[in-house]
Amino acid sequence: MNDENGRIGRKIKRTIVGAPRDIKDPSLFHKLALIPVLAWIGLGADGLSSASYGPEEAFKVLGKHTYLALGLAVATALTVFIISYAYSRIIEYFPSGGGGYIVATHTLGEKAGVLSGSALLVDYMLTITVSIVSCGDAIFSFFPASFLPYKIPFEVLAIIFLVVINLRGLKESVTLLAPIFILFVVTHVLMIGYGIIKHIPEIGAVASNVRSGFQGGLVTLGLGGMALLFLRAFSMGGGTFTGIEAVSNGLQIMREPRVHNGKRTMLYLSTSLALTAGGILVCYLFLGVSPVAGKTLNAVLAGEIFGGWRLGGLLALITIFSEGALLLVAAQTGFVDGPRVMANMAVDYWFPHRFASLSSRLTMQNGVLLMGGSAILLLVYSRGRISTLVVMYSINVFLTFSLSELGMSRFFIRGRKKEPHWKKHLPVHLMGLTVCLTILIITTFEKFTHGGWLTLVITSIVILLCYLIKGHYNRVRKGVRELDDMLTAGIAHKGTYNAEPTDPKEMTAIQLVSGYSGFGVHTFLSIIRGFPGLYKNFVFISVSEVDAGAFKGADAVSCLDGSTCEALRKYVDLARRLGFPAESRHDMGIDVVETASNLCERVAKEFPKSTVFAGQTVFRRPGIVNRILHNETAFAIQQELRWKGITTVILPIRINI
Repeated sequence: MNDENGRIGRKIKRTIVGAPRDIKDPSLFHKLALIPVLAWIGLGADGLSSASYGPEEAFKVLGKHTYLALGLAVATALTVFIISYAYSRIIEYFPSGGGGYIVATHTLGEKAGVLSGSALLVDYMLTITVSIVSCGDAIFSFFPASFLPYKIPFEVLAIIFLVVINLRGLKESVTLLAPIFILFVVTHVLMIGYGIIKHIPEIGAVASNVRSGFQGGLVTLGLGGMALLFLRAFSMGGGTFTGIEAVSNGLQIMREPRVHNGKRTMLYLSTSLALTAGGILVCYLFLGVSPVAGKTLNAVLAGEIFGGWRLGGLLALITIFSEGALLLVAAQTGFVDGPRVMANMAVDYWFPHRFASLSSRLTMQNGVLLMGGSAILLLVYSRGRISTLVVMYSINVFLTFSLSELGMSRFFIRGRKKEPHWKKHLPVHLMGLTVCLTILIITTFEKFTHGGWLTLVITSIVILLCYLIKGHYNRVRKGVRELDDMLTAGIAHKGTYNAEPTDPKEMTAIQLVSGYSGFGVHTFLSIIRGFPGLYKNFVFISVSEVDAGAFKGADAVSCLDGSTCEALRKYVDLARRLGFPAESRHDMGIDVVETASNLCERVAKEFPKSTVFAGQTVFRRPGIVNRILHNETAFAIQQELRWKGITTVILPIRINI
């Protein structure tokens, strides 16, 4: 009955998620990697979709002083290009991806790195929530007020939908959502282009209104007051610039040459965002758009522009529907880059290492599920209020931006003797640092009591958890290093070398190992001491686990395979020097348990009189923390092999922490 249930469960999972991918396929990376246009859709949708809410938030702050909107449009477009140019340099100098986390870690140190990484994680959780809530706001703008109670359930279902398609694979999810992106671009080019071109004949009157408004502002606010109002509006529209960093964070998914394609994708993103956000602000000014209850400003704008057309109402509906739908695509960025940041931090032991693991579809399944679950919690907490979420969102975005710009500025200052173009690049990063810090400080102080405090609290909790996790891993690694020092030094040179081939008819110990270390040597010596004279052969088995740290290209996977073979060679050499015939077997996979158990089964058939041995770390105080931070791989393999009728023994390796 359990087998039948298991088969049904696997069939359902395969139907929803898809069939496993072959990690040994030489064309795999080419098949999975994205060309610039698809990367623009998958990673740029977040940036482009921010034009749906960023300009609106900035324009609302202006109140009756809408004459400042023209300057705001220019400043917004210019800022987009400054930040994008700075991140293009990050792509050039950090081509392995990782964005803000990697930049801060390498240029400012690991403390700045974990701060940037934690801020990015919370940012990507909010990316999903903000995008989905904005999607709901846009779509429900055209529904009667009686439909509003269904908005939050709709948004929760949208997040669940994105979780499912991201478990299938990145390229599949991007391809599925591409038509929505194209529809948004076409409708908004039409709306903004027509809105501006139609009012070109009235440019004189608009200029006159701007001039008179400016003069009136000088009287009522003064030059200083107008500057402060402009700066506040510019900062409150900081959501416009969110998502620009996504390309550098997700560089691993780019098709080769990555740097060239990454910079091209950044150009697509920056140009489309600058023209869309700036164009929308200009249209607000030209048409004198003002807030209408229950509608976004963009919905009002679309109604004004297309209102006189024969099918204007339908076109306005399609335009805003595409906006809401693109926000659904934009949430994709959180599922693309959030798990990647988490995986990079897991490789550096700031997160449980299981978050670096890949699923059978080569997706970061644990990260996708965590990002989706967190986004739903934030959605429920905020009750779907975009004003609260945008503030929470912007703070962490600009914290990461500021650290990246500071890190790159420091990088060029310290490396000015080696970098011939440092004088060209440094001013851009310093300008970007000034802009980002200004927006960060104003947004934090202005909106601290309106959700800003919660962002800082959540980020601080994530940072604290990271330090607790890293501290635990450091203590374990210290214990393992002590084991290495005791057992690996000089032992491989003792005894007489045994060059005899293994004999399948003799008793054989099959030992699972992971890298050449004191851990594996201790297990090997324990077999010899615990079963003196029983086992005549040793076969060492290892699995090259392809996780997020290794899944960065065919060369990285090849290097991983080579290091596994070298470690096995050392174990074989050690066993033969201690007088035992020995050999090794290895395989590669993303699921260590499945790959290792299948390999053990094949070797056990080759050596019928065999026992499988594995070592397992034992802590003085076992608890839930150790179970979360350390997988139970040995026990899981033992369970699989027992079911197959293969004797398996787990030897304890004591770590004193």
